Amino acid sequence: MAAQKTIALFPEASYGAALNCVGIAQELRRLGARPVFICHPGFIGVFAEYGFAEYQLGESGPAQTTDWNDFISRHQDAFRQSPFEQLTSYVGPTWDAIVETAIGVEDPLRQLLARLKPDAIVLDNVVMFPAIATAGVPWIRVVSCAETEIPDPLVPPYLSGLGETPGADWKAFSAAYDKVTAASHKRLSAFMSECGLKPPAAPLFLDASPDLNLLLAPEIIRHRRAEPLDPERFVFLDGCVRRETPYQVPRFASHNDAELVLTSFGSLGAMDVDMLRRMIDVFATLPYRFLVNAGHWRDEYVQVPDNVFIDSWFPQPSVVEQSSLFIHHGGNNSFCEALYYGVPSLVMPYCWDGHDNARRAEETGVGRMLHRYDWSPDELADVIGGLLSDRAMQARLRDNARKMQAFAGATRAAEAILKVTG
Repeated sequence: MAAQKTIALFPEASYGAALNCVGIAQELRRLGARPVFICHPGFIGVFAEYGFAEYQLGESGPAQTTDWNDFISRHQDAFRQSPFEQLTSYVGPTWDAIVETAIGVEDPLRQLLARLKPDAIVLDNVVMFPAIATAGVPWIRVVSCAETEIPDPLVPPYLSGLGETPGADWKAFSAAYDKVTAASHKRLSAFMSECGLKPPAAPLFLDASPDLNLLLAPEIIRHRRAEPLDPERFVFLDGCVRRETPYQVPRFASHNDAELVLTSFGSLGAMDVDMLRRMIDVFATLPYRFLVNAGHWRDEYVQVPDNVFIDSWFPQPSVVEQSSLFIHHGGNNSFCEALYYGVPSLVMPYCWDGHDNARRAEETGVGRMLHRYDWSPDELADVIGGLLSDRAMQARLRDNARKMQAFAGATRAAEAILKVTG
C-alpha cells in the first residue's frame, strides 16, 4: 500500500483564505491524503474545528507577526475612501505589514516544514515565503482573492475597483500602486535574494508556482485575457466551497414566510457597528427576514427588530444555500458562495479585492454594488427590493449554480494537488 501523502496547507491570516483551504482539505482527506494546517497566531482552533491537525508558527519561540484585528482597527477610517485614496492610507501600510510578517515567520516556518516533511505545500497567500520555495517539494499557489491578482493587459488593475474597459484611469491607478508598494517590494526582494531566490518583478509580491496554480474565479465572472493562462499550470475551480454543518433558520417574531437575506461583512468588517446599526434600521422597515453576522460585537446590539436575527457566527455556506440575497463586502469566498448557490449579491466593499468583486458583480449582472457608507435608507431599501424581485437575474444565477456544483471545484483542486505529488 502506498504511503499516505501529507499535504501542508498554509493560508494567510484571514478567514476567507483559511476557510477556502478547509474546502480543499476536506476533499484531500476524502481522497486518502493527510492534510495538515500551518497557521498564524490567532488561528489555532479554526482548523481543528473541522478535524484537521494544526501547527502554529512560532510555537518554539516568538515570531514577528501582525495582529490583523488591531491593524484593521487602526486603519478603519480608510474604509470610507475610494480605492485610489486607499493606496496611501491602507494598501501601502498593508503590504508593509504583510512583508514584515513573511520575514518574521521565515525561521519558524523553515523549521516546521523540516519537521512535517510534507509531500506538497499549498500556499493561499499574496506574498512569497522563501521556506516554501526551498522546501524541496512541489508547492501550489491558491488565488483566493479576485482574479485581478494575476495581471493581464485586459484585466483591470488589482485592488482598483475599475471597470473592464482600459483607459487613463487604469494607468493612473497602476502608477500610484507601483509607487506606494515600492518600499515594501524592495524589502521583500532583498530578503528573497538573501535566501537564494529570484524575487518577483515589481509590483508583484508572489510569482506563479512552477507546479500548480488554483484560481477560484467562476466562469460567469471571469475576465477575458490578452495572454491566456496555461491550462496545465493554471486551473480554474469555478469556486471552492467547503462542506459545512447544516443550519436551522430560527423562528422570527414576524415575517417567518418572507424571503431570507444574509448580511455578513467578514470577521473584520463586523467591527463597524454603527454602519450595521444603520442597515438594521432599514431592515426593520422591509417585509423580509434578515440574518446579520456581528462577529465579536454581538453584544453591542441591544434592541433588535422582529424580522432581524443577529449572531456572532453562522456556518455561512449552509446559510447562503437557504437565502434569497447575500449582502457582503466582496470577499472572494462570499462572492463565490453566492454564485455557487445561485444567490444574488449586494456588494458593499471596504478594502482590498472587495472593490474588484463589487465592480465585477455589477458588470456581469450577478448582483449590485453599493458604497459602504454613502447611501440613503430609501436607496438601500430599493436595491434590496430590486434584487429580490429580479426574476431574470435569479434564473440566470440558478442555471450557473447548477454548473458550478456539477464542476465540483474543491474536488478538482484536491485531485490536481495530488497529481503534482507524483
